[in-house]
Amino acid sequence: MPQNRISIFDTTLRDGEQSPGCSMDLEEKLRMAEKLEELGVDIVEAGFPIASEGDFAAVKAVAARCRGVKVAALCRTSEQDVARAAEALAHAASPRIHTFCATSDIHLEHKLKKSRAEVIEMTRRAVAQARNYADDVEFSAEDATRSDIDYLCEVLNTAVEAGASVLNIPDTVGYTTPTEMKYLVEQVNQRVVRDRDVIISVHNHNDLGLAVANSLAAIEAGARQVECTINGIGERAGNASLEEIVMALHVRADRLPFETGIVTSQLYPASQLLSSIVGFEVQPNKAIVGRNAFAHEAGIHQHGVINNPLCYEIMTPESVGVPANSLVLGKHSGRHALSLRYMELGYDVAASELDAAYTRFTELADRKKRIYDQDLISLLNATVGAAAA
Repeated sequence: MPQNRISIFDTTLRDGEQSPGCSMDLEEKLRMAEKLEELGVDIVEAGFPIASEGDFAAVKAVAARCRGVKVAALCRTSEQDVARAAEALAHAASPRIHTFCATSDIHLEHKLKKSRAEVIEMTRRAVAQARNYADDVEFSAEDATRSDIDYLCEVLNTAVEAGASVLNIPDTVGYTTPTEMKYLVEQVNQRVVRDRDVIISVHNHNDLGLAVANSLAAIEAGARQVECTINGIGERAGNASLEEIVMALHVRADRLPFETGIVTSQLYPASQLLSSIVGFEVQPNKAIVGRNAFAHEAGIHQHGVINNPLCYEIMTPESVGVPANSLVLGKHSGRHALSLRYMELGYDVAASELDAAYTRFTELADRKKRIYDQDLISLLNATVGAAAA
């Protein structure tokens, strides 16, 4: 794989589904998995097979249906977990077993109740077992960003020696900052990966609103896989948003000269499909796929967009699959936007009529939050009628 190629590991079906209210049934997972394959993601994490019969069935079904993408199954570092993941992936065209264990002292003491030495041994055994079932094994050090860095590197080195080809550094609780993430990836690269054929991955949560920024910092530092979800759904405040990472790389290729296999025109359709499946719409001002992402209400902005969209848009709506930008008519709108909307509605409005209609429009916009096309037609009819009288 070229050094500037970033693998997109989508965990919408696993970590994303853990978001409250975002559960999916088997058929819904299959529909979403097929859309992810069409989108061009490199890896689809289909579930956590040991967690439930439903998750096992979902991983098995996705593995059977999606033949052009790697399918990953999550498992803890226990013999039963690894075996269950392997069973679910038995018929996958390109299976990946993704095993994980916490490495922070707070997790070791309060959750695992294991010593550091025990976790190292658990890691060695689980990765070695996974390699008996699959050539592609990923190891994640849960809560890596709150772990002692020397110990973290010791665990990751153990995973590589046991056969892991992908090392994931999760910011499990959304705690770190871009500067810290960059340093951590650099350290793992220098102290663990070195010249070995191993990919560094990151999995960032958004508790401080930094998941995408941390992911981009990791890429700059040498990470070549990012774990993310459509619409940024996931535990608590969510995961790094796939569409934001991909378009940041696309729009800022001057500073971030990296490529993905994502078909960007499928981003909005994928977002819309997920929203329809889980009944969980993105907030209107969500970057890339939100309802207002390409909407303009301020008159100055609207005038600029009418003349050249690049005045106020750093990407075209079509590039992410949005049909077109939207000039939202409201109290901040100007004459240019009103004139354009009348033209779109089939009305050739004279300058004097437009001025009168605009005056009535601003008065109405002060009273109504949203102006509809029928409102505009009524305003124009009233204006023309008043002039005739």
